[in-house]
Amino acid sequence: MNAYWKTDIMGKVLSPCLLPLFAFIIAACGVIPPAPDLVTPAPVSSASTDTATVLPASIDLNPNEWMAWPEIPVVTERVLKIYALGQSMGNDPQAFSVFGDCQSQPDVFLGLYETDPQRVASLPPDLQETVKFFEGSLNRESSTSKDGTTSGALLWAEWHKNMLGCTASETPMECELRVHNPSFVLIMVGTHWEGARNEFYMRKILDGLLERGIVPILSTKADNREGDYSINLQTAKLAAEYDIPLWNFWPVTADLPNRGLYTDKASPLLGDIYLTEEALELHRLSGVKVLDAVRRAVAGE
Repeated sequence: MNAYWKTDIMGKVLSPCLLPLFAFIIAACGVIPPAPDLVTPAPVSSASTDTATVLPASIDLNPNEWMAWPEIPVVTERVLKIYALGQSMGNDPQAFSVFGDCQSQPDVFLGLYETDPQRVASLPPDLQETVKFFEGSLNRESSTSKDGTTSGALLWAEWHKNMLGCTASETPMECELRVHNPSFVLIMVGTHWEGARNEFYMRKILDGLLERGIVPILSTKADNREGDYSINLQTAKLAAEYDIPLWNFWPVTADLPNRGLYTDKASPLLGDIYLTEEALELHRLSGVKVLDAVRRAVAGE
């Protein structure tokens, strides 16, 4: 596997843009102050935001105990407010985007649920409904889902190379939000993190999504490449302080040999960061379960 260095528009050196076959990726960020209150949206006529379901006021989980957090995220009142704001701004309620590395690309992630009818038929009825609900988002290429993507790359205009409908004046994130107009974003960057600047980049990403009324869904990773579990911890802290969903993928592969990870012989220095085929299958299923839970929560189901 080759690696090459990039710099951001401020001249700071980004981490290597790695091009692995399969690399697990997550969101990563440090401790941040509570997010500012959202602007109260205008009344929305959509029935999806008229719900009697009582959602918790906060995640109310200890980030230091993130390993024990549930796989399926806690959806709070704040998430409903974010979603309602987005609906008043015209976001597509049946669209989601993915911000991620190669592990997030449709051919190894959720795209198979649009191309493989037998795989869809094997899902429980509620998850089949969610696959149908998000049809058009599962199997699409985007400027925010490609090999080597980091939090900094999502904010770097040159990363998309003016492809997939993007212009030279916009970042991959700006391009994706304009082109696809999602109501939800799965954020799956972090195994190749941005060092001390990762928090800065993640804040810009989250703040940009919240301003547009888009629900961010953070995720943990199955590997411990950094050696001290600090990235998953940082991600949990970020989710708790923003009161946004955290997809805890960490426990999903716990019962697999070596946690469902292996080292690519072509890039031995990266260690066990690649998901096995069995782990990839769990990753896809878990991702659909998370989307199902979040979209039903904001719809009041």
